[in-house]
Amino acid sequence: MAANLDMKNIPEHIAIIMDGNGRWATERGRERSFGHQAGVETVRRITAECVRLGVKYLTLYTFSTENWNRPADEISALMGLVLSSLEDEIFMKHNVRFRVIGDMKRLPDDVQKKLQETMEHTAENDAMTMVVALSYSSRWEITEAVRQIVSEVHDMEELPENIFKNMKTGGIRAEDITEDTISQHLATSFMPDPDLLIRTGGELRISNYLLWQIAYSELYFCDTYWPDFSEEDLHKAIASYQNRQRRFGKTEAQVESEE
Repeated sequence: MAANLDMKNIPEHIAIIMDGNGRWATERGRERSFGHQAGVETVRRITAECVRLGVKYLTLYTFSTENWNRPADEISALMGLVLSSLEDEIFMKHNVRFRVIGDMKRLPDDVQKKLQETMEHTAENDAMTMVVALSYSSRWEITEAVRQIVSEVHDMEELPENIFKNMKTGGIRAEDITEDTISQHLATSFMPDPDLLIRTGGELRISNYLLWQIAYSELYFCDTYWPDFSEEDLHKAIASYQNRQRRFGKTEAQVESEE
């Protein structure tokens, strides 16, 4: 399958909803945490393959804000896995930069510390950026962006009018808020929107993940549980992406005339 891919049309940014760990373990008579452990190995394999293919950003939905409602023992096991996986040398071996998006304040102190250390340690790596969505949800992200914008608008309106008109930086006028303004205040402002969103595990929903950013992303759903998701499955998703025409609201004829 990899040999049939158009290497000039590899998605720059792939986002993945890594679903099915718990069900994979349950079907094998094991605890759900066993599935999460197996899922970490899949992360290693898929990260390495994305680097090999030339993907520049890989964003992984690891733990949502809604996941805080899961049983305490499962949450504890997941946090432990986060810590252990950050010890993985895959970042340095494959020249991968590590970033996090999400409400980090809710995470245990030791996890927050390790995340920050890993981001600093890998900051100069430039083959690919792996972004982990941890304690993340799109509604949380958009709410935080709105709060920040409103705060900046409020600060701007309190300035004397003559200063207000001459200011070049800092503050936002309400009438100047655009889609770009919102994008720049999102947690993902440092990277382009996903070209391809993959969801494993057979569910056909987005689950509060990158709702603003995937407005024109290509979506790919497969029944394979995340622990079983292979490099070949990744190639199939990319092949599906390459067989689609991305029109961004234009007609087919318009897109073809621009090619």
